[in-house]
Amino acid sequence: MILGHIGARKGSKGVPGKNFRPICGKPLIDWSLDQLLAHPKVDAVVVSTDDPEIYHHAVARGALEIGLRPAALATDTAPKWGVWQHALAASEALVGQADAFLDLDCTSPLRLPEDITGALELYENEHPDMVMSVCEARKNPYFNLVEPDASGALQVSKPLPGGVWARQDAPVVYEHVGVVYVVAPDYLRRAKTIYEGRVVPYVLPAERCHDIDSPYDFRLVEFLLGQQLAEGVRKA
Repeated sequence: MILGHIGARKGSKGVPGKNFRPICGKPLIDWSLDQLLAHPKVDAVVVSTDDPEIYHHAVARGALEIGLRPAALATDTAPKWGVWQHALAASEALVGQADAFLDLDCTSPLRLPEDITGALELYENEHPDMVMSVCEARKNPYFNLVEPDASGALQVSKPLPGGVWARQDAPVVYEHVGVVYVVAPDYLRRAKTIYEGRVVPYVLPAERCHDIDSPYDFRLVEFLLGQQLAEGVRKA
């Protein structure tokens, strides 16, 4: 049984109310919720939130009735891992044991259905503890990310012997993006943090990896989402 999950906290300092704010014709959360509800491999859907409006909206659309998340998991500093653990336990009490916990970040609406399918296939084929979506980092700490030393002079963040003088010669570095995660339920139950086990990358194109964390991000994603709609690449 594959359990689809979306976390949608009420508070947001960068973009107040962003998870339920309209974008390209519907609430932000619905771009992810629609994909989970329509995906043929997803057996049940749960939305973890401290917002009664979002909760009732999700339940009306078919999400499991697990109630609002505990207050301790609704703060700015509450870890995603704890939210996932609570949602998994509350959902399994209703629908039985899950074989995979599939999470979509509410703030990453540019994903396509095939991104979900691809991540699930990677999980099924490689049997890792977790599949994490990533994209190749625009800046590389071996080449063009710098930091000041004790004297204030800039140095490459991760120097290698002899230096790296061309980007293509630098080790590959990924950005962790919240487009899609697939987690083994046993791992989620026992681990305390994401990286305790074998976490494998699911590499996506950078143009689908923009996350909404500021008003600028919202405008950018709204523009890119509008382009996707105009080009007809959206399937759900």
